[in-house]
Amino acid sequence: MKILVIEDEANIVQVLRLYLEQAGYTVISAEDGIAGIELHAREKPDLVILDLMLPMLDGMEVCRRIRSWANTPILMLTARQGEDDRIAGLEVGADDYLVKPFSPREVVSRVKAILRRTTGMASHPEQKTEREEQVAKPEQAEELHYGNLLINIPARRVTINGQEISLTVKEFDLLVTLAKAPDRVFTREALLNQIWGYSYLGDGRTVDVHIGTLRKKLEALAHRPHFIQTVWGVGYKFVPQSASSSGG
Repeated sequence: MKILVIEDEANIVQVLRLYLEQAGYTVISAEDGIAGIELHAREKPDLVILDLMLPMLDGMEVCRRIRSWANTPILMLTARQGEDDRIAGLEVGADDYLVKPFSPREVVSRVKAILRRTTGMASHPEQKTEREEQVAKPEQAEELHYGNLLINIPARRVTINGQEISLTVKEFDLLVTLAKAPDRVFTREALLNQIWGYSYLGDGRTVDVHIGTLRKKLEALAHRPHFIQTVWGVGYKFVPQSASSSGG
């Protein structure tokens, strides 16, 4: 799988390349925002590691532009410690966030977790076991249908009234997790563990931000906007208008 690193500090790129290639990934890199966007369009990587502070075009704008045409998972890096910067990065479409200095091994771990969620496979898809193949097969025909909302899980496609909604990887995973268990209340911690796949370094605000952007996208097209409801002091639940599902 191909990882695009957009980072202007050569030593960081070198270390990330070393660790990621040892983990079995192909690594390409760009040292400024414009070059990064061009490389993304040309190479179509499986994941982007994106520095926030870049020459030519900053990481926030790079993230926005990539999100305008692709759902490529984005792991954002920054030297800023403030929570506001992390939240801003998530709001423009980043899937995950790491603050410098960081452990290269943690970067690899997060890359694996993100790709596991977005591709349904580990870092070496050719090593998928027979058991994993058997588990994956039932989802091939799975759809969830709630009133005017249709979620095609294998195609990772969501439509309302026949109009497709562009969701980030994490937004789609959150929607599917909630919609598969209507009326069940998920805590923020449970969603972090299930969607991000590890104990996220945050206070649950990460989930709030993603839920907020997901709601805006659903509400822009839905006649009944409140598919996802907040259970104050606990978390979130999916409340369908009418429900039917096929394939599970």
